[in-house]
Amino acid sequence: MGVLALILFLLIFILILFGFPVAPTLGGTSVLFALGVCFFAPEYFALSDFYFLPFRLMGILNNYLLIAVPLFIFMGIMLQKSGLAESLLETMASLFGRIPGGLAISVVIVGALLAASTGIVGATVVTMGLISLPTMMKRGYSKSLATGTIAASGTLGQIIPPSIVLVLLADSISSSSSGDTGVDVGTLFGAAIVPSVLLVGCYILYILIVSFFYPEKAPPMPLEEIKAMRGDRYFRTVIKAFVLPLLLIVAVLGSILWGVASPTEAAAIGAFGAVLLTIIQGKFNIGVLKEVMKQTTLLTSMVFLILLGATTFTLVFKTLGGDAFLVDMILEANLSPYVFLVLVLILIFVVGFFIDFIEIIFIIIPVVCPLFMALEMDMLWIAVLIAMNLQTSFLTPPFGFSLFYLKGVSPPEVKTMDIYRGVIPFIFIQITFIVILILFPSLVHVF
Repeated sequence: MGVLALILFLLIFILILFGFPVAPTLGGTSVLFALGVCFFAPEYFALSDFYFLPFRLMGILNNYLLIAVPLFIFMGIMLQKSGLAESLLETMASLFGRIPGGLAISVVIVGALLAASTGIVGATVVTMGLISLPTMMKRGYSKSLATGTIAASGTLGQIIPPSIVLVLLADSISSSSSGDTGVDVGTLFGAAIVPSVLLVGCYILYILIVSFFYPEKAPPMPLEEIKAMRGDRYFRTVIKAFVLPLLLIVAVLGSILWGVASPTEAAAIGAFGAVLLTIIQGKFNIGVLKEVMKQTTLLTSMVFLILLGATTFTLVFKTLGGDAFLVDMILEANLSPYVFLVLVLILIFVVGFFIDFIEIIFIIIPVVCPLFMALEMDMLWIAVLIAMNLQTSFLTPPFGFSLFYLKGVSPPEVKTMDIYRGVIPFIFIQITFIVILILFPSLVHVF
């Protein structure tokens, strides 16, 4: 039975690598494979086992936690339309522009703030690429440093809460667990705060080191230009561009961490706050609202179609005994928990070169979670490590989505190899930080 389940897993993985649509591949292949087993080996999978499928699918649609997904998507897209990124970048550049590497540091800080406000990688990378890359090139920045900083900063939305990745990851782990061994999304948000802040600090430290040893790669901005950027109403500009988004972040995260609101309720607060910020920025109108609602519907539909397909795959995989087979195999191999953890993280890292984070969450996580639980490992710590690992999938060539997004909005003189060279140091930073998290698991238990 376990071998049949592994064949199904490999078949789906190969089909996705060949470019077949994820949702129908997950759901359709699982159903057809199960029907084949019913016909040729009915002792392993019976038609009556399909009776559980409608209940599983309706359980997804009735899941109160997952309502947070469209709300966070709405919040992110609305803030993208508000012009918040432009205001933040200009404000941060006026604050740090005189420091060597100050523009790059501004991009990292803005990327972190946008990650906590929007959490949508594509929107963040494209927006910062359009706004900051021409300015950095004009100021004499190295192409690789400029593009690497923008691409890496744009991926921070994967780990900095509130993050859609963390919501889906918490739901996937909880769905794969039994009893109270799951992960609460609010607790996961709190666990990711310190690692994400430290990662941002590592990015800034790297930029400062490069700027110190190679000042020609990241020159400071002229003082006259900074004075012109600040203008007469500088304090008011800082309030609008920096303080108001920060208040929104505190309202969303604070309401979750302090137990005032559930993640879904906090997502609703964030969506409403994003509308208010867009109104304050003077960018709100009916056309913007329609466009935001349209994009929210498309992205939400994509996520839930994949989730329904993944639920079908999980049902067939578990009914065929795949999870029990893997647990027995790992336990009989006498692998230490840390060795198994490293193997899973390497697998996710390699797979991230080729497929999207959503597919990894819904295909690999339900398979490995029972194994981690059988080894009695801290699932909260595991979840943060996986989220940090998934973040690298946006940067790893050749199919890192951030690389595609940035290349699409880059000037013609910026080549693909410039972007590849730029992201490599940031990938090493993330890998190093994952090692640090493995060695110091207490970092996820600060909040």
